[in-house]
Parts: sequence; structure tokens; C-alpha cells
Amino acid sequence: MACDGVSEMRSNAIGELNEQPLHAALKNVYAGDTGLQEVRVRGFIVDVFRDGECIEIQTGNFSGIREKLSKLVRTNHLRLVFPIVIEKWLLKLPRRPGDKAERRKSPKKETLYHLFNEFVAFPELILNTNFSLECVEVVAEEVRKYTSGKAWRTHGWVPVERRLLDVCHTRPFPNAQALETLLPRDLPGQFTTADLASMAGIPKWLSQKTVYCYRKMRSIQVVGKQGRFNLYRRSRQQSGNGILG
Repeated sequence: MACDGVSEMRSNAIGELNEQPLHAALKNVYAGDTGLQEVRVRGFIVDVFRDGECIEIQTGNFSGIREKLSKLVRTNHLRLVFPIVIEKWLLKLPRRPGDKAERRKSPKKETLYHLFNEFVAFPELILNTNFSLECVEVVAEEVRKYTSGKAWRTHGWVPVERRLLDVCHTRPFPNAQALETLLPRDLPGQFTTADLASMAGIPKWLSQKTVYCYRKMRSIQVVGKQGRFNLYRRSRQQSGNGILG
């Protein structure tokens, strides 16, 4: 299906003002030589329109685009792209005139499971055949500026922007079954959020959000209790080569 309702192409549009460098760079990557950027579709500005598909790039705050995506997928194919920062560099701008910038590699990195931290805003959308997800694993640089009296935990160093350094790999998830491949293959037949956290190597809070998403996607279901924890099982039987319907 073509991307219906395209009424105009935008140049230097709303959305480009105050746009973060990481977002802008990914728009260029996904637009390529043939895609259009900042296109109005059914009253909404879409990041990229290419080959009959609307592409929305979101670096965070999925809840802010819930209404937009829910309306667009009624009539248009839409791919939501989310960057996963698998390697991050920290750049501290000079604090005073004459100081030098400081740059170091951060020990923190994201995994594909960090998608679920945002996807809790509308996990059921993956059940719509017009909607697909794509995670793009990137190397990024976070620029920090010293601001007196701010961010006491980081001693006044406040993030001001993120920059794209490299695109490493993309992971398309066209449907719920594709997202189910992220579940650890050695999960027991019945499991808790604690089991998932341990086997996936993620914190408990992220495991809870992940399970919430899979429940809304109808990929897992509650089958009982283990103490104060819910017990879950897959809705589809897993085979040696994948998921069986």
C-alpha cells in the first residue's frame, strides 16, 4: 500500500528546529538518495517517506507519538526506527576558556531489550499489519556541558546533544513473532520476570516492562503464581529452529 495522504514535502520544517544531531543523522541514513524528509501525511509530519513507506525515527519518549502512529497505521505502512546505543562516547566541553575538551568511552551500553523501555507506550501496535519496528545499533557520542547548579549526580555536567558516529547493524521486527526471537531460548516452560531478568542479563525493572509488552502482544500469558510473582508461558510453542504457531 502506498503512503496515502501525502500532501506536501517540507524543507527546513517544524521538527528540524532544535532537532538533535543523532535524529537528524538517522533521517539522512534512512532517506538515502531517493527518500523525502519532513513530509506531511494526513496532518502529521513524518520523518521520512521512501518507496511508499512512512518512516518515523524516535530516539525516546514513545508515549509522545502514540496518537500520531495509531492514526497513520490505519491507512499507511509505517516503520518505527529506534536507535540502540551499543557503544557510547562521552565528550565534556571545555568548562572555562583555555580548558580542553575531555573525551572517554562510557562503560554503559544498551541492548535490544532497551526497546521495551519505550515500547510499553503501545506494544499492541505490532499486531497491526501496517506497522513494523526496526532497531538500529549505533555508536554515538554524548556531548555534555558544565552548568553550575544543575545535575548534582553528575557534578554539574548536563547532556546537551547526542551525535551519530557509526551505524553498526539493523534488526527489523515486522511482527510479534519476530520480536519473540528476543526471548532467551533457554527460558523454562513457565517463568517469572526474575527468570527473564537473570537469563537475559537485564535489570528487573526492564524485565517487567518487557513482560508487559509481550503480554499486550499476546506472545505470553499468565498461567499462575509462584509466591508473589506471576508465572508466564509462551503463547506459541518454541521449536528447535524458531517459534511454532
